[in-house]
Amino acid sequence: MSHSAVADVPSPKPQGCTNLKVRQLMRRVAQHFDAEVGKSGLKGTQYSLLSHVTKLGPIRPVDLAAMMKVDASTLSRNLKPLVAAGWLTLEAGADGRSRLVQATEAGREKRHEAQRRWRVAQEGLNAALGAERVIALHALIDEAMGRLEEMDEAEAD
Repeated sequence: MSHSAVADVPSPKPQGCTNLKVRQLMRRVAQHFDAEVGKSGLKGTQYSLLSHVTKLGPIRPVDLAAMMKVDASTLSRNLKPLVAAGWLTLEAGADGRSRLVQATEAGREKRHEAQRRWRVAQEGLNAALGAERVIALHALIDEAMGRLEEMDEAEAD
């Protein structure tokens, strides 16, 4: 086949709704992780939040929200059950207007327990999909996120 014949073959076009497909995958992966991490008493989102606070805290909620790429109201709503359980504290910061969130000793222990369950979930996903496919998926997601951030920056200009 000549080079010009290859050039005449139309490029494949995406079929279906990308939003739907990504949401379906996200829900399925979240169900998988929630089922395993849930054995620790935490939802996947709670484990993620507890992990971020454990690594970054004490931290201002506004900075935590930015690091996790969530809005302040979502973060506030997600902090409440973890504070109520005694795994996180929300205390006064350097001035009267600021607050700091940090993990308690019980919170660090809960994170450690959930982290073991998370590893089981990740290894199960790696086995089901194949390590090469998971690596490729991570790379594709990272690349897509970078391109979307570039698009957002260009639209902001």
